[in-house]
Amino acid sequence: MGVHIVGTGGYQPGEPILTSEIERLVGPLPDDVREGLSIDQRFWMIDPLTGEHRENNSDMAYKATVQALAAAGIEPADVDLLILSTGTPDYPLPPVVNLVQERLGIAECETLEIRSGGAGAVQGMEIARMKLERGDCGNAVVIGSEAISPVLAPVFLGKDPYSIRMRDRMPVYMFGDGAGAMVLKESSTPGGLLGGVSRCIGGLRKPGIHSVGGGTHAPIHEQVAAKRLVDLKVDVVGAGDFTPVMVTRAISDTVRQAGIDIASVDLCLVPEGNVGWMLESLKESGLDTAEWKALDGRIIDSLSVMGAVGSAAVPLFLDDAWRDGRVAPGRRVMLVGVESTKWIYAGAVVDWTAPSPVAAP
Repeated sequence: MGVHIVGTGGYQPGEPILTSEIERLVGPLPDDVREGLSIDQRFWMIDPLTGEHRENNSDMAYKATVQALAAAGIEPADVDLLILSTGTPDYPLPPVVNLVQERLGIAECETLEIRSGGAGAVQGMEIARMKLERGDCGNAVVIGSEAISPVLAPVFLGKDPYSIRMRDRMPVYMFGDGAGAMVLKESSTPGGLLGGVSRCIGGLRKPGIHSVGGGTHAPIHEQVAAKRLVDLKVDVVGAGDFTPVMVTRAISDTVRQAGIDIASVDLCLVPEGNVGWMLESLKESGLDTAEWKALDGRIIDSLSVMGAVGSAAVPLFLDDAWRDGRVAPGRRVMLVGVESTKWIYAGAVVDWTAPSPVAAP
């Protein structure tokens, strides 16, 4: 018996927004910084010219889920468990996961929303795996979705690009919107998920990404009077220093938890795993461990063409790799999600069994 990923889905809104367009909106970055980000395009749910919303988080999550269920050959009515991770919900309440449930037409099922970033979808996979193995449910869908562009719009709308501070430009270059979904099912077929890990190692560190506004940290009337109702603060230097620590810890802990040899891993999906700043930071910090070196040439991600998409990254990038044939039956795939909100990582190993989807004619 095993728990298998039997289908995935992914969705990003609108047409790709090239880095040249971002430069027009907020001004340039130094050449070395722009190259280090390694992002050529991203997708936004807002109109970059007006800030108007063309979709929302739950729309994207729903569309990714429909695609994943179709790939798995499972009807929405047969879903027993929906888990969704996001840091950018439509509303504080109700949860996005229940908006997706409603859109799918599911009157009753177990639901759970994880307020998280890049690690959240992998954490959700582990929860789903345990519930499936225990027999609590038959089919589960794990979704990661993120709508970050609405927070970026106030940085540049109505502004002279050259008046925007460099630290405010960086997130606009980095972040995009999107959703990914994974359908999990228990089966007698050997393989599937081998278990996973999750840990916060920044309990005593300041947040690396801090989304401030719209919560209960301060009186609402004071928040409304602030320069921005919601402000996305990104510690780029801190992330450059500590993200490699999370990645190497995540890999070593996942290998240990799954009880495997790192040499048996065919592919390791690490969002930002191939970007210039990450590789340089690993070497400069002495963190290019034997396990990391063993994965040389096997690290995959889709960051350059999809952008940094938080909770959506792992399932969205996984869907991309499955549909283009990189992830295929017989391959052992390690999934690693990291987030610098409070320096959290999660990892899982999958012995892949789902046949590659047939490309549409």
